[in-house]
Amino acid sequence: MMGLQASYNNNMVAIVVVLCLVMNVAIMCNAGKTSSFVRKVEKTEDMPLDSDVFQVPPGYNAPQQVHIMQGDHVGKAVIVSWVTADEPGSSTVLYWSENSKLKKQAKGKVVTYKFYNYTSGYIHHCTIKKLKFNTKYYYEVGTGQTTRQFWFKTPPEVGPDVPYIFGVIGDIGQTFDSNITLTHYENNPKKGEAVLFVGDLSYADEYPNADNVRWDTWGRFMERSLAYQPWIWTAGNHEIDYKPELGERKLFRVFNTRYPVPYKASESDDPVWYSIKRASAYIIVLSSYSAHGKYSPQYWWLKDELKKVNRSETPWLIVLMHAPLYNSNDDHYMEGESMRIVFESWFVKNKVDVVFAGHVHAYERSERVSNVAYNIQNGLCTPVKDRSAPVYINIGDGGNIQGLSNILREPQPDYSAYREASFGHAIFDIKNRTHAHYSWHRNQDGYAVEADSMWFFNRHWHQIDDSTTSKSEIQ
Repeated sequence: MMGLQASYNNNMVAIVVVLCLVMNVAIMCNAGKTSSFVRKVEKTEDMPLDSDVFQVPPGYNAPQQVHIMQGDHVGKAVIVSWVTADEPGSSTVLYWSENSKLKKQAKGKVVTYKFYNYTSGYIHHCTIKKLKFNTKYYYEVGTGQTTRQFWFKTPPEVGPDVPYIFGVIGDIGQTFDSNITLTHYENNPKKGEAVLFVGDLSYADEYPNADNVRWDTWGRFMERSLAYQPWIWTAGNHEIDYKPELGERKLFRVFNTRYPVPYKASESDDPVWYSIKRASAYIIVLSSYSAHGKYSPQYWWLKDELKKVNRSETPWLIVLMHAPLYNSNDDHYMEGESMRIVFESWFVKNKVDVVFAGHVHAYERSERVSNVAYNIQNGLCTPVKDRSAPVYINIGDGGNIQGLSNILREPQPDYSAYREASFGHAIFDIKNRTHAHYSWHRNQDGYAVEADSMWFFNRHWHQIDDSTTSKSEIQ
């Protein structure tokens, strides 16, 4: 233990630092925890192209890269997407409920695109509407002898005490570690019913000429999950695809072409920001890489959207974004500051329960803090404890080619409750309108092991202190 004089000196140094920074550095205390777990340092490598997870399904023009997404605002529609390589084939989906032999049809559309020297396969999108809540459906895509069958389950009807389990994953890529992350999520005893995905999918832009073949391999690799449950998409920086040197200037073009979302259902003008309701959750997806300053389209949309949230119907208010607002890792430090300045006060005012972000390839969970009192005159630049504020969770640790962000800034800020440079996934398990259990699962552990966890108390219905640190005092 430090001597009193040494402790005093360290605190005084930290206080001086606080006065010099706008945010994210606080005086030293024993509130938060930096994990003692040390992951073996080794290169994160992509799986080779001949890996079984990338194999094209057998049969002429067989549907591949099958994935689904919620297709409306409340969960009674599903968007089914797939790719055919040889010819367009049929864009019709056959579907039927588990307890019915009557097969229905929904007709979709097919699109293609070119990116530099790459030409896509035939990309199909079909929206199945008027589904029943809480019902298992089988669906079939393809034609002739090369049809493929999958299934999904619609969510329960929207309501305040409806339990629901979300997986949470970010920055996944297509490495050996990515495969471990996905396997751990699939085998978690708490079976996730949908995934909150916080951006950076295939990392195709990391390859020469942003090789879009890597979008195809990623789609085949991820199909084993994406075809059976919706992943709620957030756009990350690796989805921007702004490559003027290749003649590519339209942002998010490939991502939006391949992975549609129901943005018009929430009156958004752009697919990279939107909202959905699912069970007892209201999920708002924001774009860190679209204009979000005052008077921008995203600014006006979010301002209006927050007014629509009815906590008596959907008590859990969840926000997804890519660049974190609070981050004590050296990587991407303070990159979310512009969005924090504009939107943080709205999150506090509307009592957002949790904000999930990625971008930083490590794990970190914050206390409930805000930094909304600061102005250029008062110098109040330190995050303070705030029961109306969300918990900020950075989970960009899916396993991508860029590897871990393992340089943690010291001293650990008071607002940081737990941090660790390891790959993993999380589970957000909503029990009712007042309680949800959250757990983070490290890839190196057994499937059921919770490396970090906390009970969430809903900010609207049960606004008591849910801090996990010893005294939860943000000085």
